[in-house]
Amino acid sequence: MTTTSPSTTHYPAATVKETIESHTLAVIVDNEPGVLARVIGLFSGRGYNIESLTVSETEHEKHLSRITIATRGTPMVIEQIKNQLDRMVPVHRVVDMTIAGPAIERELAMVKVRGKGDNRVEALRLSDAFRARVIDATTESFVFEITGGSEKVDQFISLMLPLGLVEVSRTGIVAIARGPEAM
Repeated sequence: MTTTSPSTTHYPAATVKETIESHTLAVIVDNEPGVLARVIGLFSGRGYNIESLTVSETEHEKHLSRITIATRGTPMVIEQIKNQLDRMVPVHRVVDMTIAGPAIERELAMVKVRGKGDNRVEALRLSDAFRARVIDATTESFVFEITGGSEKVDQFISLMLPLGLVEVSRTGIVAIARGPEAM
């Protein structure tokens, strides 16, 4: 009687390359000292990157804040992040705005551009095309305020670069679900 054993190999199995995805997470937390540090500590302690972070109190009477976090990772890493956030004591709710349904994401940026002559005229023309508002002007510079999706803000900044971009300040992403229901 002969038996066949499964063939063994010294070569590792082929690795499956998982795609890296961008996700926006909305996290409702108690508004108390140290909560943000704990949330950020969860990310840094595990080597996860935060691409964008915005925080503000949203319900004063209940002392609740909303943290909006944009991050990237494989589907497994994103699930791990959500589960770990959900287990934290001051966290009331975690919603992945990317998969929860249609959502609106916006960002605000202030963009300072230095320029004279043709560059100045071109900066004003582009700001009009992007619906950016002039919020400060001198004879040598402008500060523009632009709101929209991150891609729109990125594109505006890249167009201002050759025209004399001096400085950029961005808020980070905020997101809200479409429709009448709360998250």
